[in-house]
Amino acid sequence: MAITLTYNATTLTLPEQLDWSDELSWQPVVAQTEYSSTGALMIDTWVKQAGRPITLVGSQDRAWISRANSITLQAWASIAGAELALVLRGQTYTVAFDHSRTPAFDSRPINIIVNQRDGDVDGDDWHVPTIKFLAL
Repeated sequence: MAITLTYNATTLTLPEQLDWSDELSWQPVVAQTEYSSTGALMIDTWVKQAGRPITLVGSQDRAWISRANSITLQAWASIAGAELALVLRGQTYTVAFDHSRTPAFDSRPINIIVNQRDGDVDGDDWHVPTIKFLAL
């Protein structure tokens, strides 16, 4: 199933093999406990309305993106307050880059690119991405 990210009517298709590394580590329920003056346990629970982390991670052997797409994602991550539409596993999320976990976007050349001169770098070079979002 395709993973897409859209900002201002521009859509990037991301590799389907990106790992949603924190998919099952987030809990929407929060609880706070304290004891009353009588010693009774009081539990206050609520459900978070937003803020689910969505971290998409590639690796050296799969889920690469082009350097050109890396440059686009870096530009989008540099726009304060940008809201994007992420389609992941058939569900659409409104997301923002999570700048509380820096860097919110990271892209590194795959290891097979060695001894590359500056003039050899182009938009078709492959990169391993890490993209950190918060669902709004």
